[in-house]
Amino acid sequence: MKGKATSFDIAHRAGVSQSTVSRALSNSPLVNRETRERIQQIAKELNYKVDKNASNLRKQRSSTIALLLFEDPSTDDSQINPFFISILGSITKACSAANYDLLVSFQNLTDDWHAEFEDTHKADGLILLGYGDYLDYEAKINQLQEQDTHFVRWGAADPKYPGISVGSNNFQGGYVVTEHLIAQGRTRFAFVGEADSHAPEFLARFQGFTHALTQANLMDQYFGQFDAIFTVEAGMEAAIELFAEGDHPDAIVCASDLIALGVIQAMRQVGLRCPEDIAVTGYDNIPIAAFAEPALTTVQQDTKAAGGTLVEHILKQINNESTSDTLIPASLIIRDSSKPYSKT
Repeated sequence: MKGKATSFDIAHRAGVSQSTVSRALSNSPLVNRETRERIQQIAKELNYKVDKNASNLRKQRSSTIALLLFEDPSTDDSQINPFFISILGSITKACSAANYDLLVSFQNLTDDWHAEFEDTHKADGLILLGYGDYLDYEAKINQLQEQDTHFVRWGAADPKYPGISVGSNNFQGGYVVTEHLIAQGRTRFAFVGEADSHAPEFLARFQGFTHALTQANLMDQYFGQFDAIFTVEAGMEAAIELFAEGDHPDAIVCASDLIALGVIQAMRQVGLRCPEDIAVTGYDNIPIAAFAEPALTTVQQDTKAAGGTLVEHILKQINNESTSDTLIPASLIIRDSSKPYSKT
């Protein structure tokens, strides 16, 4: 084994949870003697040392909240979606108002943060922030819940997902932006963005989009859904695939602003104009959306409310108060990329 052994390593070898390992190493009567002795023997074989400071912290309050940012495809070296920068600011303010420190950490999916948190316990609770592929870290979130770790995540609020979630009303956002385009005279639609369980927020936006088309009896002119992750490059690739079919829609609803910017770039490459030939909309209202050419119609997620609600929920968990999933309303920001349809 390379590196320092963790409770995860012990749990894996013993076939038990990390919480059982912690109890066994502290001689808790909640673990039967046979299991306790087996775990302690494995710990000895792995030369595992209990962090006494961490053990003390488990019994006390650190007055610190840990914010874990997950790796995410982006247009720069930060690997952080621009949307999360504004949420980070509101989380910082909310923590300060509650007299809590904020520990910000960037997490790779390959890290053992889900196992090591219980050992180090540098904070009283976790806020999980980041898009990425939900299914990639679902098992780790399940483990946090099994360990009784206080955590809340920004994402799709759904009873089948573990833990407490705070998220934007993505169905509503997908619906209102599509309804706006229909009101502008657009009748032939495509959606660019993933729409499956790997990206539940995108899926909800897609479902709102199709609901609006169904209500307007426009599904017979639907060009389809084209997969794209969260980058400009992915938006370009998906749009090129769409345009390769020859005919094109007069409106493209995108699952994010970065995807929408890529779609507009692809349009320029094939000689199509936005919005004269195709209206394009995004989602998130990242700062560059207002300065794009044309300025991008998008859906605004309330990042101030998001940060405050995330902190409110994690503090309630820390204080053993009840919490529940929360959806925050989204709002439409109308700009030049969705001007009324023109046949000229």
